[in-house]
Amino acid sequence: MTRDIEQFAQLGIGEALTNALLEYGIGKPSPIQAEAIPYILEGRDVLAQSQTGTGKTLAYLLPLLQRIDPDKKESQVLVIAPTQELAMQIVREGEKYGEPLGVSTIGLIGGASAARQVEKLRHRPHLVVGTPGRLRELLSTRKLKLHEARTVVLDEADQIFQLGGADDIRALLKGSLRDRQLIFLSATLGPDVRALADREMRDPADVGIEPEQKLAKTTQHLYFVCEERDRIDILRRVVRHYNPQRAIVFVNQANTIAEVEAKLNHLGLAARTLYGDADKVTRATVLSQFRSGKFRLLVATDVAARGLDIPGLELVVHLDPATDSEHYVHRAGRTGRMGRKGLSVSIVTDRQEFIMRKFSRELETKIEPRTLYDGAVLTPAEAEERRSGAARRTPKKSAGTSPAGRSEAGASPAPQGGASDSDAASSARGESPQRSAAPGRTNPGKPAASAGRGSKGGKKQPNKDKGAPKWLKDKRSSQDPS
Repeated sequence: MTRDIEQFAQLGIGEALTNALLEYGIGKPSPIQAEAIPYILEGRDVLAQSQTGTGKTLAYLLPLLQRIDPDKKESQVLVIAPTQELAMQIVREGEKYGEPLGVSTIGLIGGASAARQVEKLRHRPHLVVGTPGRLRELLSTRKLKLHEARTVVLDEADQIFQLGGADDIRALLKGSLRDRQLIFLSATLGPDVRALADREMRDPADVGIEPEQKLAKTTQHLYFVCEERDRIDILRRVVRHYNPQRAIVFVNQANTIAEVEAKLNHLGLAARTLYGDADKVTRATVLSQFRSGKFRLLVATDVAARGLDIPGLELVVHLDPATDSEHYVHRAGRTGRMGRKGLSVSIVTDRQEFIMRKFSRELETKIEPRTLYDGAVLTPAEAEERRSGAARRTPKKSAGTSPAGRSEAGASPAPQGGASDSDAASSARGESPQRSAAPGRTNPGKPAASAGRGSKGGKKQPNKDKGAPKWLKDKRSSQDPS
């Protein structure tokens, strides 16, 4: 561990922060940290791209916290995040590593009391973290002053644009210093982000660790094909099979999220929901309970779960397939973080299977089909082989086979030429089929029936002895005058 901390020191991180890293069990710098930290310490503009879960937050927080002057009561660094959850996550990291340095941190997010946030701003916190809408609101009312901010960070920059925050970003950048340092970070850098970087940055350091590898190598990607009505059952079986302590289940529409939650709880899988329209207190409570293990499955939309870092998250399930490959990257990036193993499972119908092939091609990553069969997760070929083996081991029933699958002794083969419907029905009831002999022929082995037997006046009489016990038949026979 000492050698790892020396590596942070070699990057220029001071003793106070290296000791804090040691206290929280941080190992050697991740590749994106090793690449970005020296440029940020120099004050360079940085455009950083790296797959989710590789430590991008500390890649900019550590050098920026070190550059903050705690003796100056002014807001020196502004970090902009697309969602409340990511913003509060950054606030927690800023407080954790900034406290030993005397650096104060504030979170400015929508859904919280603006009056309380304005009151805290009067104390001039050094590090300001917020969402675009609330930051612009406070800037327009002059409660937030950015003329002292030397650095502006856009975390998950592409998502900010996707959520319609482009105008807010332009207003915030216009209100900041002209010679400020800009840092843009994301797992995917789309054309909007690169266009903004070209317009606003000065000679940026373009860093990226294996940018073509957008997904963590430690995450396995699978998909299961089923009927639409069987999605929840397949989800239940997947969770039972892999048995994770915690998992995130992604859905596309917020109006279906409550139904999914109810079905999972009915099946005995403790679940809660996280969606964009929920208030700040509810979202914070749900996340806190999920992290502490109060429930097992977090059912979430893309917006709510963007940028979440849940320690030890083992499984991500796409109950609805992601809308595009970029959303798939960010969903799957919730697991397999910082070199840990993870699993991303998609549940699709046969008509949606092409989406998995499309993502696999665009992301240059294997997303493999799997089948649940006989309590095991198998490839389609393995499942077919097992089915074929089971069919070979099962004996075929012949026409003279009993329901138990054994040939009955003395059973005669089926008559040639087929049987009538009435014969088949009689056979099914265990009765012998009745057939009329052809003219001039008698049924071999059976005496010919007399014309008048059992008849009166040419009419067939009901057989009173049918089904009677033997003693009653004998009694009636002795009383018969004929």
